[in-house]
Amino acid sequence: MEHSEDQAMSENQNNNNNKAQDPNPRFANEGCSVLLDVNDGDRLVFARLSSGAIFKIGNKNYSLKPLIGAPFGSLFQVESGEEGSSFLSRILPIKKESSSVNVIDDDGRDNRELIDNNESQNLTVEEIEAMRREGAKGEEIIEALIANSSTFDKKFQLSQEKYLLKKQKKYAPKVLLRRPFARSICEAYFKKYPARIGFIRVDALSLLLTMANVTAYSDVLVVDLVGGLITGAVAERLGGTGYVCNTYKGNSPPSVDMVRMFNFTDKVKERIVHASINELSSPKNASPEENNQQGGVCKSEININESSTSDMVEDVAEARVVDDVVTESKITKSPQPGAKASKEAVEMWKENGFSSLIMAAQDQDPWTLAKEVLPLLSYSAPFAIYHQYLQPLATCMHNLQQGKMAINLQITEPWLREYQVLPSRSHPHMQMSSFGGYVLSGIRISTT
Repeated sequence: MEHSEDQAMSENQNNNNNKAQDPNPRFANEGCSVLLDVNDGDRLVFARLSSGAIFKIGNKNYSLKPLIGAPFGSLFQVESGEEGSSFLSRILPIKKESSSVNVIDDDGRDNRELIDNNESQNLTVEEIEAMRREGAKGEEIIEALIANSSTFDKKFQLSQEKYLLKKQKKYAPKVLLRRPFARSICEAYFKKYPARIGFIRVDALSLLLTMANVTAYSDVLVVDLVGGLITGAVAERLGGTGYVCNTYKGNSPPSVDMVRMFNFTDKVKERIVHASINELSSPKNASPEENNQQGGVCKSEININESSTSDMVEDVAEARVVDDVVTESKITKSPQPGAKASKEAVEMWKENGFSSLIMAAQDQDPWTLAKEVLPLLSYSAPFAIYHQYLQPLATCMHNLQQGKMAINLQITEPWLREYQVLPSRSHPHMQMSSFGGYVLSGIRISTT
């Protein structure tokens, strides 16, 4: 008895030590995924931090080592060192005094007298390169460009600000260190590769989570064929409570590589599981032959794309990682998200049902999946189905009404407008997304 008590105490101490070693989610630690925002959204790049990680800006490579240990939201700027070498240096924000008057007064200046003939700048390219080799900072080069410009003082204030912003992006690019979470990942992919996430906009993603009533200690069933964005967003909201089960048709689960970008702890990863529709819908008391067949299917499903890597918004060459080789005996493997659901959990879900459902399958017919997945929910459980087009959801909604399978059915089109808020020039963005897909929501009821 004493030996077993001592062993239990030692296991508890080890668990406490592991919990204490969990990295602070507010800081960028070595090995975590980060989102690099270059020049206020001009480029969005996912990268994994390490001492040998390299990031390319323009024609030069920069080490990401200065980013390790910095808090998310930090701003870095390219600076020149000795012998023309460049590196990323963190800059602290400067508090600007707010002006009580937001009206711009240009004293009647305008750009009518300006002629764009490339003769207004007296500083040559050779002189700028010489300043760079001497170690001049980006601000010093910009000040020299302004001093040698014959038309800068004649421009009105808004034109001067545009000129400064253009030169800053070229000679002093800035990199914002952002934390990858549901919103930032969705915005990054929607801007660069929207087809990979089924053209799900960030407001459509939030609407899915709201309509499905994803809250703590919920058991959420998801049909995620958009790379793992839905699975990661649900797991992020659950926060290590409840379960998110990714279901699918066939024998192999879909890829959920985007989940690895969320930097989830081991506690959250253990709550992300997968199980096929056949396993969840099969009767509880199966014959031995059926159990053997299911066991064979389970064995074939254990391989969960371990060799696949997370998708990058930019090419892999732009965020190359060169790590030291570590022997396998020193590697401590953490649980991978998307593991096989245990038999106990599957039996519990068969008996009680799931608390909600979210579907995002751009290449599948919503009604074909819904009629197989909806019976897996408990009665009065909400569900939300996303599709890029309206007609498939309208057909699904009609069939659900005819079969009396759900109530409170409605199709919602999310609408989002972004504004630029600046003194004397607040207006909607000139380029916006006019389409964000459609969401069918409802509540499952008993058909008997």
